[in-house]
Amino acid sequence: MVYFALCREDKKKKKKEKKEKKEKKEKKKKRKRKKKKRRGWYQTFYQSFLICDFTKFKVIIIDYFSFLNFIFSSPKEVFVINPAGLLYYQWLLIITIPVMYNWTAIIARACFEELQHDYLLIWFLLDYTSDLLYLADMAFRARTSYLEQGLLVKDEKLLLQRYKDSLQFRIDVISMLPTDIFYFVLGLDYPEIRINKLLRLNRMFEFFTISETMTNYPNIFRICTLIMYIIIIIHWNACLYFSFSKAIGFGSDAWVYPAVTEPEFGELMRKYSFSLYWSTLTLTTIGEMPSPELDSEFFFHVVDFLVGVLIFATIVGNIATMISNMNAAQAQFQARIDNIKQYMHARHVSKDLEIRVIKWFDYLWTNKKAQDEREVLRYLPDKLRAEIGMNVHLDTLMKVRIFADCEAGLLIELVLKLRPQVFSPGDYICRKGDIGREMYIIKDGKLAVVADDGVTQFVVLSDGSYFGEISILNIKGSKAGNRRTANIRSIGYSDLFCLSKDDLMEALTEYPDAKAMLEDKGRQILLKDGLLELDPAKLKPDERDLEDRVNRIYNTLQLMQTKLKKLLSDQEETRKDIKRRIAQIEWMLNITTQVGNSDNKNNRSLNKLC
Repeated sequence: MVYFALCREDKKKKKKEKKEKKEKKEKKKKRKRKKKKRRGWYQTFYQSFLICDFTKFKVIIIDYFSFLNFIFSSPKEVFVINPAGLLYYQWLLIITIPVMYNWTAIIARACFEELQHDYLLIWFLLDYTSDLLYLADMAFRARTSYLEQGLLVKDEKLLLQRYKDSLQFRIDVISMLPTDIFYFVLGLDYPEIRINKLLRLNRMFEFFTISETMTNYPNIFRICTLIMYIIIIIHWNACLYFSFSKAIGFGSDAWVYPAVTEPEFGELMRKYSFSLYWSTLTLTTIGEMPSPELDSEFFFHVVDFLVGVLIFATIVGNIATMISNMNAAQAQFQARIDNIKQYMHARHVSKDLEIRVIKWFDYLWTNKKAQDEREVLRYLPDKLRAEIGMNVHLDTLMKVRIFADCEAGLLIELVLKLRPQVFSPGDYICRKGDIGREMYIIKDGKLAVVADDGVTQFVVLSDGSYFGEISILNIKGSKAGNRRTANIRSIGYSDLFCLSKDDLMEALTEYPDAKAMLEDKGRQILLKDGLLELDPAKLKPDERDLEDRVNRIYNTLQLMQTKLKKLLSDQEETRKDIKRRIAQIEWMLNITTQVGNSDNKNNRSLNKLC
């Protein structure tokens, strides 16, 4: 008995030892797995390849497959289509082609049997090519992103789910139903079984809408699309007229299509051209066709006349709107000229000056410079307006020496403040001794520095030249002060950019370092030209500078007063609001106390009764 007991204990010990060994092995395996997870797949694969011998080829194969598994299971960034991108627009152009094909070909093949029979292989090729494009369009829609909180959604599952839940998905599925199987039942003479392919019409409308916003000639594009819609309606009406004539009987009366047994009316081209001619005359309400005789013909004719009236009204309305839009700028410009003519006539302006003014307006209109840039760009946000200004005017501004090394923020401010001006032949841009309140940059044209007689030319300034930059800085010690030192006259028509002193100083208030740098550059230029007074005793106090400072202080005081008035009014409104709320709270408290007192009285009376 003792022997058996000892044997049992030995067995138990062995089992425990085995369990402990297994647990230790499992712990070691877990540690190794954790270490492998911590390391990258490239380290695991590379180290196993180096450590293992060729005898341990299994380990290498296992690590290789784990490497492949990591590659294919790792998340990848999904390619999505931006609905505002060029790729989306190009795809709309591609998918519009099969849509227009189906809308024109299916009805024609269904009504004109020869057209279906003679080109059967071509139709099948085009049909199934358009079906493939429709399928590709569904995949394209499933990858088309959308904006959520201003960001493009790039989650593949979200995009697919959104497309599945949309009405467009159901329409696309219906348009892709394999209705061609009815060819086996009905035969090949019924292409109208593919009528479900017409449901993709919204793709064509979307393409036309985006094209209208992208083109530089939207009015012409609208006219072209309108003409295309009218041609499609006339085409459909022609096909329906031929089919209706076939149902009644060719040549049965004067209204229907003539008998096809006649040689001249039996050809396919004559059938279509005659039907198209009839449809055009009817829908444009011109008439001059035989009158209907049967009741069904009368109904068909009435419907055609109603459609024709709607088409005619649409054409007239759209074209009138387009023409008025195209001529809106010209009408506005002409009204401006008429007002100036009336003013000059009322003030008895000389004939020569009146002719100069009219020629100046003609130059503006013919060279497309009649638009006010600030008026055109005022609907854009500040950032976009600054980018357009930088794109158009930055190179011109950088040509000025004093602005060459300025920081970008100041240049953006100045670019937005540049104003275009056009001068006529013989106009003085500035005269000697005038106060310099603007600087000018020549964009196009030629200016001459002339003597006091206005005839003798010293220098001719051309495109890219500039002048007046020192006078607007109002540098202390300048011998010329802020006065003009020369007479500058326009030789022909000249386009200039003008930057006023007030605009420059307004921009420099936010950039004091740039202001100091510009003044230093101006002093260096004046010193180089010998126009800077170095003796402090000879410096005169600048009365204009003091006046500007006083004006600025006055303006800031006025601004502070208005702000203070606004704050006081806001404070008064908040005080009244708080007072009104306190009164409401007191009223509510009085009601609750009255209700509580009445409840207490009722309870006392009940207690007495009890």
